[in-house]
Order: sequence, then structure tokens, then C-alpha cells
Amino acid sequence: MNRQFDNLRLGSIELFCLTAQHQGFTAAAKATGLTAAAVSRSVARLEERLGVRLLMRTTRQVRLTEVGQRYYDQCRNALTQLSEAEREASGQQLKPAGLVRMSLPTSYGHHRVLPLLPAFSQKYPDIEIELQLSNRNVDFTEEGFDLAIRGRTPPDSSLVARKLEDAALVVVAAPAYLRRHRAPQTPEELEQHECVQFVLPSSGQVVPWLLVRDGQTIEWPTQGKLRCADDILGQVTLARAGAGLAQTYRFLVEGDLRSGQLVEVLTEYTGASRPFSLIYPGNRHMPLRVRVLIDYLVRALGR
Repeated sequence: MNRQFDNLRLGSIELFCLTAQHQGFTAAAKATGLTAAAVSRSVARLEERLGVRLLMRTTRQVRLTEVGQRYYDQCRNALTQLSEAEREASGQQLKPAGLVRMSLPTSYGHHRVLPLLPAFSQKYPDIEIELQLSNRNVDFTEEGFDLAIRGRTPPDSSLVARKLEDAALVVVAAPAYLRRHRAPQTPEELEQHECVQFVLPSSGQVVPWLLVRDGQTIEWPTQGKLRCADDILGQVTLARAGAGLAQTYRFLVEGDLRSGQLVEVLTEYTGASRPFSLIYPGNRHMPLRVRVLIDYLVRALGR
């Protein structure tokens, strides 16, 4: 294997990352014991070698360009992995520490994952967690994520999916809606009802409802004038307002069912679920801080 990076180039990359992190040459210089001019010259040499502008410089601030942001995310991740590998090889990584970046679906994040993290932080006070709550698929390499949680198996075979749980589904409606429309007794009667739809962002297709009949899970198409895309909580809000029936995750509406704000229907056909899994690259060194978070979430949510 030929050398691709000499000490000068690695040093320039590290100084660039420090400059981006501290948003200025002076602060980066203080962190390294160099002069601001030396840091600036090092970053300029890196830009010249790459042939791109990484930083926008003004008299008051330094900020990343679009290309610089992508380069910074990848370099920061690479430098973190190098530091982690050195600590692990020398036996210094006795306790997990450092930053973990994780992407979560909005509803699952708010209702299932975020409530668990304060206890995790108490157990592992040296681990920092940066969360992105979004329903879009993320690029682990380009965006520098360590983990993601998703409700569908990723098509990329290089990613590992570790199941957290099968989240139960229920069909619900507000009492006000059921006073106007008789509750359905069979799936066939859904044709007579307004069903709040959910549109899958990745395909733009309406998601069929999952029901259990004779012990088998079946997909049942529904119809309705109201559709929500990206955020499944919109379905719940519309159902609470009496817009129609909605199928959603039980963990989202447990409080509504207890209070009577929503009523479960088609109870003889419940039992279907959808899986949620932790997703991470299978071809990347996994730091201890990431491993302990994975194990913690699997134990907590697997129950």
C-alpha cells in the first residue's frame, strides 16, 4: 500500500477541521499553539491542493462553503476514527467517550428514543449525542452519521439492520366521527368511511393498512380525501379532530386511547405491526461509544 498522506497534509486537514469547528483562524491557533497566520496558510495550501474553496473569509468570520461543509463532515469522521483506533490499540479506551451522530424518524424519535437518552447520558457522561429528527434517508458517508433508525429495511447491502422492535398498529377514530358514522365491523366496511391516508415519502405511494384476518397479516387499500406525507403525526392530529379513521402506531395514541380522545376500532383485526431497526455501515470501524449506544437501545426498546 502506497502512502497517500504525508504529515504535512494530515496536519493541514486537522487544522482545517479545527478552523471550521471554532469558526475562525485565531481560535484554531489558540487551540494548537500556532499563529493565526500559520493556520490560515495551512488551510490555503489544502484548498490549493484540492482546487476548491473550503472556507469563505470575511473580516468578521470564517464559514464553510457548501463543498467545505461536506469535506469537513467526512474529515471530522475520519479523524475521529483515527483517534479511536489509536486509543483502542493502546488500551486507553477503557470507557466510551466522544460524539455519536444519529438520525431518527420524527414520531419514533419523540415517542420512543428521546425519553431514553437522559438515562443513557447519566450512565455514559463522556458521550455526546447529536440528533437529527427527519424521515428522510441519510447518507452515512457524505453526512457523517454513525447510526440511523428507520422503519424499513434499507436497500443498500453495505448497511447492517439490527431490529429494535415490532411496533403494533391500531385503527382509531374520534368519538365525534363515530357519532356521525357507525364504526366499521369488518375491513370491507372501510369503503364506507373516510380514511386518513399516509403517503410514503420515498415512493409517493399511499401506504396500505395492515390488518390480521384468520391469523394472516393482509394489506388493505383504503380511500380518503385527506393525505399526509412525511410525518405520520399528521394522521393522528386529523383523527383527533374527527376527520376520519386512521391507522397508526399504538405508541403514538396510547394516551388518547386511555383518555377517550380516540377510540380503537376493528379490534378483531388488530395484531399487525411494522419493524423499526437500527441502521449502520457494516464496513466501518465501530467505536466503543457507538457500540454501547446500540446495545442500550436494543435492550431498552426490545423489551
